Amino acid sequence: MEKFAIGLLIGGIGGALLAANNYRMRTLIRKGQEEVKTKLDQLMDEKIKMMEEGVEELKETAEEKAEEIIERKKASKRTAKAE
Repeated sequence: MEKFAIGLLIGGIGGALLAANNYRMRTLIRKGQEEVKTKLDQLMDEKIKMMEEGVEELKETAEEKAEEIIERKKASKRTAKAE
């Protein structure tokens, strides 16, 4: 009976240590996953921001080019009327 109680006590302590270690590992893994998710979110936000800025720049360039083309057309019409 004493051996059984000692075995049960040692098993309980070992199980508690194992569960504590697993809990720590699970906590560390969750923390690591959260950090990775946060960093990925930041990277994605930066890339989206860069893409939006690029779109704005392209939009501005396209508008400028369109204005230049319109001005050239108007100028060519004026020269055609003058001739």
